[in-house]
Amino acid sequence: MLFHEIYSSYFNVVAEVLAQACKDTLTDKRIYEIIQTKAFDESVLEIPGALKRDWSLLTGDMKTPIKRTPTMPLTLLQKRWLKALLTDPRISLFGVPVEGLEDIEPLYSQDTFYYYDRYTNGDLFNDEKYISNFQIVLQAINEKSFLEIRSVNRGGRVQKYICYPWHLEYSSKDDKFRLCVTDNKNTYTINMARISSVKLISRPYETPALPKTRINTLLVELVNERNALERALLHFSHLKKETVRLDNKRYRLTLHYNKDDETEMLIRVLSFGPNLRVLSPDKFIDLIRERLKKQQQHHLI
Repeated sequence: MLFHEIYSSYFNVVAEVLAQACKDTLTDKRIYEIIQTKAFDESVLEIPGALKRDWSLLTGDMKTPIKRTPTMPLTLLQKRWLKALLTDPRISLFGVPVEGLEDIEPLYSQDTFYYYDRYTNGDLFNDEKYISNFQIVLQAINEKSFLEIRSVNRGGRVQKYICYPWHLEYSSKDDKFRLCVTDNKNTYTINMARISSVKLISRPYETPALPKTRINTLLVELVNERNALERALLHFSHLKKETVRLDNKRYRLTLHYNKDDETEMLIRVLSFGPNLRVLSPDKFIDLIRERLKKQQQHHLI
């Protein structure tokens, strides 16, 4: 157990009930609503009586002798876990403060993990220029401001964009961030690592309409051997999906993914080998055949 028992359902329920009592907003109905939302059904029979009779934390008129709203202090283990998260260079990009954790030892270090399914040429998250560009982009997204971006394309040429930033995306397979933007005509995706300079600018034109995300649907059949189901649910945990059990070993998964992530989806699906069979769409099946033919030709050379 990573977290301490004081964060169990019962303690959270009691804390919420007492917080309502401190605000003079507690009623019998509200107690039952809190319990039904945050605890188990049978808790309705125990907690209200215990608060009044056994613990003397509530009076008959729904008042409490407690003067301050209850707080839930972090345990040492939780602080160590948070400190470990803050050692991830990606989190530092968002300017998350470390106040209160300066003397805490991280629960684990970043080199504890080995990523066997990730490219090694990810973004340089510790680079000062990258951090500066990233935080300007964040500011623009939060403030709904326009940006002037200069980025270097694959041919080494500098391109200039006057654009409106919508959101940042992160690819765990590539270990890269990319920015979705719209100018007065088109929508683009720009790799953060290719941005050489970025600055906030005054509004050059009206805020464009939010571009529609192109969502594709993939239907696959999975044979649960060598923990294939567990791996699939982990691999595709960030996607909207439906899972149907067909029999003791076979499952049908419907995966909804961004059209721009098709190459990454192709790699992920192929990583399951014969345990995962694509049923539709035909276009994705053709991409798999193409990829396998290229791999076969490469091995024959």
